[in-house]
Amino acid sequence: MSLTRVTICWTLRATVSMASVVNGSGERYSFGYSRPLRETSTRSGAAVSNGGGLGTLGASGRSPAEIREATARIRELTTAPFGLNVLLFYHDEETVETVLAQRPAVAAFAWPTADQSLADVFARAHDVGAQVMHMASRLDEAVRAAEAGADVIVAQGSEGGGHVGVMSTMVLVPQVVAAVAPKPVLAAGGIADGRGLAAALALGASGVLLGTRFLATPEAPLHPHFKQAILASDGHDTDLTEIPDLITGRVWPGAFARTWRNALIREWTGREWQVRQQRPRIAAEVAAARAAGDAERTPLLFGQDAGLIDTIEPAGDLISRIVREAHDVLTGRLPQLVGMPARP
Repeated sequence: MSLTRVTICWTLRATVSMASVVNGSGERYSFGYSRPLRETSTRSGAAVSNGGGLGTLGASGRSPAEIREATARIRELTTAPFGLNVLLFYHDEETVETVLAQRPAVAAFAWPTADQSLADVFARAHDVGAQVMHMASRLDEAVRAAEAGADVIVAQGSEGGGHVGVMSTMVLVPQVVAAVAPKPVLAAGGIADGRGLAAALALGASGVLLGTRFLATPEAPLHPHFKQAILASDGHDTDLTEIPDLITGRVWPGAFARTWRNALIREWTGREWQVRQQRPRIAAEVAAARAAGDAERTPLLFGQDAGLIDTIEPAGDLISRIVREAHDVLTGRLPQLVGMPARP
């Protein structure tokens, strides 16, 4: 299997551009990795790009100096395209300016408020030569972004980890594909292996964007205890909740946080009003728990696809395996269902 990179358009909550993995038979499968804020690092983003995918780095929550330093570090680690991601609801013009000044191959945007002009920010990204990827959790959000000039739309289902909407990937992806055609769509949410990639392609997506699966890699900047929680999860032990955002004091527009149902979440579920009341104390305790690697006392945002993850695997190896698995499904099992011979 050979890896060939092409730049294409796509979108999600972290930064993006797009890469394709091409196998020996010539089939091309598009790949991306995206996580917001603290879960991304220069090492993990570069590792995904080096492996044939498109790595992204969350910029929101970082200072301009940190964004510049992180971008420079990624460029030291890879010559491949990568993306920078901006959470628009932060209304942080300095972050937008700093990200665009880095001239990433892909400028990824997500979670705007209703009053923000997507066309303006997308045009600015195009002016610096970036492709625009935008993540949407609803059909109307995807159409809004497409009409504003996004090059690629990421349709993110509620199975995903972190901040999501309430529509499932299986329903949302074909809706968005039909509504924004001929723009390419990436499927996100609940995808962790080659079967998920093959299913996304069957739904009309041009590729996939993965988050949770890449948290269980050596390159991901998570405490080992947090990675072990992902491996131990069967996917049924996550909830959609606002508790993590109540603790941080930052409410995302129209989003829930898909979070592991640990001791912290169980303690405060149904008592959200008390979280608001006691937020400073709880936030301090959570910060201490995170620093100590206490997986039970800090919010861990990962998706239902944790139930498909049972190994810590290098990012490059992971990409190759997922593509190989998808190729086997698409050329082996599926042709036989319509009476065609499987291809080698």
